[in-house]
Parts: sequence; structure tokens; C-alpha cells
Amino acid sequence: MTHTNATNLRKNLFEYLNSAIEFNDVINVNTKKGNAIIMSEEEYNGLMETLYLNSIPGLKEKIKEGMSEPIEEMVDADDLEW
Repeated sequence: MTHTNATNLRKNLFEYLNSAIEFNDVINVNTKKGNAIIMSEEEYNGLMETLYLNSIPGLKEKIKEGMSEPIEEMVDADDLEW
């Protein structure tokens, strides 16, 4: 995470945006009224997806359960009837 203030952000806006987009850097901008965060759309979408998946009751447990299942016991997707 990169920290800056509003004045420095204004002077170097393109560089900060480029850093957020290319390197998924999160920019914390300090202002007199509080802080703001700048992040890439990709980072934002990933965060929103994580929040959504964590909101589904029981999904986390099912994922953990699936991770502990031995590979030999897993069903091949080609054997499933859709």
C-alpha cells in the first residue's frame, strides 16, 4: 500500500493511477477530512467477489471440506451428467 496526500496525488495522478492499474497497488490518500483509497478495477472486483462468496452460508466450510478430500476420491468432470 502506498500512502500520499492530496497535494502529492494531484501532482502525480497519472503515476499513482498507473501503479494501481499495472501493479494492483492500493493508494491511501490522506486528507484533512479523512482518508480515501484508490485501487484498480481488477482489485475492486476481486474484493467484491470475495465479499460475495463469504456471504453465502456454508460455502467456506464446503470449500475446506473439498480441499481435504483425497484426489483419488474426486469425481472426474467428464463422468458427470449435465
